[in-house]
Formats: sequence, structure tokens, C-alpha cells
Amino acid sequence: MEFKISNKDQLEKFVCENWDNINTYISQIQIGLPIPFYSSVDIRESREKYAPVDHNMYPAGFNNLCNVDIRGATSLVRETIKKINHDCKTVGIIPESHTKNLMYLDHLATLSKLTEEAGYKTYFVSFDSALFPNNEDFIDLTSASGSPIKIIRGQIQNGVITALGEKIDVAINNNDQSNPWPIEWKEVITPIAPTPLIGWFRRQKNIHFSYYKKVADEFAQNFEINPDLIQAQFRAVEDVDFETKHGLEKLGSAVDDLISKLKPESKVFVKASQGTYGMGISVVSSGEEIINMNRKTRNKMDVGKNKIKFTSLLVQEGVETIIKYDNNPAEITVYLIDGKSMGGFMRINSEKDSLGNLNSRGMVFRKLCMSDLVGKVEDHKSKDAIYSIIARLATIASAYEIKEVL
Repeated sequence: MEFKISNKDQLEKFVCENWDNINTYISQIQIGLPIPFYSSVDIRESREKYAPVDHNMYPAGFNNLCNVDIRGATSLVRETIKKINHDCKTVGIIPESHTKNLMYLDHLATLSKLTEEAGYKTYFVSFDSALFPNNEDFIDLTSASGSPIKIIRGQIQNGVITALGEKIDVAINNNDQSNPWPIEWKEVITPIAPTPLIGWFRRQKNIHFSYYKKVADEFAQNFEINPDLIQAQFRAVEDVDFETKHGLEKLGSAVDDLISKLKPESKVFVKASQGTYGMGISVVSSGEEIINMNRKTRNKMDVGKNKIKFTSLLVQEGVETIIKYDNNPAEITVYLIDGKSMGGFMRINSEKDSLGNLNSRGMVFRKLCMSDLVGKVEDHKSKDAIYSIIARLATIASAYEIKEVL
């Protein structure tokens, strides 16, 4: 099939020259969709393509963003909260419960700074009773950089979330609900964004990338772009049990089928469809590696955060990153608010090669000021533009996921 845009160089040139038209197209698609309050998208760039390889609706990493991006996002945060509740005065951030992770607390401090500088009184509010074993009203913590973090025991009164007796007008959810709280969220009147109904107790990477393929294919068709330039190929495999080995041959066949469609010496990522924090991932070059997995690797693939058992798998094309930092492989994570790109960072891992899972032991983060990636101004513009477009398309896919549960 003939495409007007058939290679990566043409794609970069086209996006830069048609930036306004492309973003208008994306913004039109977003109208009427439940775009998540914020999101982050992991993007790999190879010699042939750009492709999103993961999407997080409850991002933890605002502390890794450039200060200039944080300052620039203040008005975007304000506009987004006003869309949720025009009269909002008080925001509650619902955090994860791993309070011993001091870097995560830095993230919370940065997120709180964003909402406070946008003009809102901000509390951290949790409904995890384990954080308050003696029924305390709050706990005081200190982040890695020394920022004070006060997490308040949240209450729900007549459907309204309160903190220390004060009404919360908008709740920003930063808890991925991989271990869902026993709360009837549909009975809560206080708007919560993103909805806890799409947490990892329910969400599936397989569904997300099915929606992304739909969004990317339609985008590519509209602009006569080869859709392979903006996505990784994948297969979805259900009903696998790594403990009993049930379904491993089926999974191995899916691996071999996908590899047969890729260039020689390619690898694929086998990912737990409900995996978070880089858990439940293996990088393989044949189905035989799946079938012959040892006990230790099968245990790693069997259960994830909060003991979620992985039975649905995403077999995803391994996109070999060409991005380097200090000669180590890196990938890009773009952060968005209300479906609009507002910054990002590089994930670097000196213990992996360019085809490895960088979201694993050994990873470090570097604030993504685009000059770290490229030298020439025109390259800077093209890279920035492409990453933004890919991230925006991925977040439209996540909106279709949310639409399913509302």
C-alpha cells in the first residue's frame, strides 16, 4: 500500500510542518471523551519508528520533570480543575500507600505544589485504614528532599469526601487501585479524576493497546501515514497460568508468530496485562524461551503488585531504542494533563541493552530538557513534536478505556 508518509524522516518533517493541523485534529477527537486528569506515556524511538510501549493513568514521577515544565503547567492544571468543578477551592490528592518510598513522596510534594500554585488549597487524603492503625486523623512524613507530607485519613459523608472536616471539591486520584478499597465509588458525589473504577484491579494493557491501534490507524489514515511508524505490533493472549504452565505453549506460539513478522534477530516483550511498576515482564527472542522458563522466572511472571495473578499477557514488539544518555540506553516518558503534553523525563538503565526492559533494577531518571537528546535546533523541534503527538494519541486510547467503566 502506498503512503504519503512512508518513513521516519518524512514523519518528522510532516509533523513539524503541520503541527497546528495535527493538534487540531487530536483536540477534535478529544471532545466528549473522558480524558484522564493526567497520564504518562513511555515511548521508544528506534531507527524505523516511534511507539508508545506503556501508559499510566496514575503517574508517579512529577519530581523528575524539569522545573520550567512544572511552572508552565500551572495554568493547565487550573483550567483542567475548573473543567471538573468551576467553583473548586479545595483539592484532595489520593496517594499510594507505599509511604516508605521517599522518592514517591517527592513526587507527591511536586504534584501538591502544582495544584497549590494553580490556586487551590491542597490536602493528601487516604482511605487506607492500614496507614492509620490507631485511627489517627493524619500521619506526618518527610520526602527524600525534605518536603513535609501530611496524609489525612479521609472521610466520606453523604457522598462527599472530607479531610479534617473540610469538604474536598475535587479529588485527584494517584492510587492505581491494584488493591481496590471497599468503597462504592459510584455513590461518591465528589468528582474524582481519574476515576478509581479504571484501576489495575480491572485495567488491561491488552485493551489499552487495542484502543491505541484503533486511534493510531485512524490518525494515520487521515494523514496518509504508514501506521507502522507510530506503533508497536502486539498480540493478546488469555488464560495463561505460569505456576501450572497452563497456556505456555499458546503464549509461545504467539511469540513466534509476532517474531516472524519482524526483522531478523528481533525480540519481543511479554508483559502481564495488569502489570505495574515494570513487574511481570520478560524479554524473549523465541517461543521456546517461554515454554522452557525456569521456576524463578515463572514466579516473577505469575504474580504482581498486591498479589494480582497474571493470566492475561501482552506480547509486544521489542522496539530497539536509539536514545542514549552517557552511552546507556534510554527511553522517553511524556507527561500530560488533560491530554496535553507538559513535559517528561528520560529513563536510563546501565544494566540493560537497547532492547531490554529499562523499567527495572538499575534504572535512573534524568529531567528531559530536549537538548539532552539532540543537538540541532531543527531536531529538537521534530523530536519534541513527535513525542507529544504519540503521547496525545495514547491518552485518547486511555479515554476509551475510561468510557467503558463510566
